[in-house]
Amino acid sequence: MSGSGALSAPVPAGPASGAPTIGVDVGGTKILGIVLAPDGSVLAEQRSPTPRSAEGLLAAIASTARELAPVTGVGNPPVGVGMPGLVDRTGSLHVAPNLIGGDGLEVRAGLMRLGLGPEVAVENDATCAVEGEHAFGALRGTAVGCMITLGTGIGGGLVVNGNVVLGAHGFAAEVGHMVVVEEGRPCPCGQRGCWEQYASGNSLGDMGREAVSRGRAAAVLALAGGAVHLVRGEHVTSAARDGDSDALALIGEYATWVAVGLANLINIIDPEIIVVGGGLAADADLMLDPIRAATSGRPEGAGIRSEVPIVVSELGDSAGAVGAAVFARTRAMERRETHGVLAGLRSDESL
Repeated sequence: MSGSGALSAPVPAGPASGAPTIGVDVGGTKILGIVLAPDGSVLAEQRSPTPRSAEGLLAAIASTARELAPVTGVGNPPVGVGMPGLVDRTGSLHVAPNLIGGDGLEVRAGLMRLGLGPEVAVENDATCAVEGEHAFGALRGTAVGCMITLGTGIGGGLVVNGNVVLGAHGFAAEVGHMVVVEEGRPCPCGQRGCWEQYASGNSLGDMGREAVSRGRAAAVLALAGGAVHLVRGEHVTSAARDGDSDALALIGEYATWVAVGLANLINIIDPEIIVVGGGLAADADLMLDPIRAATSGRPEGAGIRSEVPIVVSELGDSAGAVGAAVFARTRAMERRETHGVLAGLRSDESL
């Protein structure tokens, strides 16, 4: 790999040559597959529920890629896959707290056994999202920036020196699992007090259930049909849109927890911009201003440093699939270049 080797991934700057590629974004509840043209336009897409077993996951990813393949005009097109959790450089998923059947899954090897190979690239789903935004979205032209995805958990991705950071082992930017409360709420990852236990989309639902169980947020409870256990984040946002004071207070509390993590990221990488994606991005008009206000003043030297713009993802819920398709194209180009060099070396040796 060019650039910083294993630490980062070069992203094509604007339109790239070649045929369309396939990107598949695997989430906790759905799988989204797309066909991406070199200019960043989406030629086709397919959605399906996420299976609840390892075998089902691999079969669903392979099926999605096969059904989209004819649109590319290529017999066996490059496929990129975004998986939630720790994905190493071989394309294996080691830890997936929010994906049933994901722990220890050899994704790339399994997909190749199912006939997709050899041009299959597998990366973390949030890393794919930041790749998509950097190539064709809100992070275009950014030298230093970051993206967080607020959904079932919190994913993250970093751009440093114009490259998407992968890390030494492919595990970079697991920002949702930085600890913000020592001995705090238990997290499926095995730690306690992880940021995603306080600032993910699921956390807003937790806050709503806690509030109604204490006799607050009657409007939120009403939207959930009067059942405390059915209260979800969307009930809180709906009540807030209607002007309910308790729901608006919950949005403010939630924004504060998001701001805690964003301030940490600002202190660490000094970004030009922060992009917010994931399921809660659909409520950006309600969420972003409280998040911006709660973040302002928290980073070190807030009085002298410029405010970091916090913006919503331009690619929406397609960001991960778009980035996976970009990775597929990049990896295919690298593989072909490597094979060309090796072929040249063999030719020289025969002289």
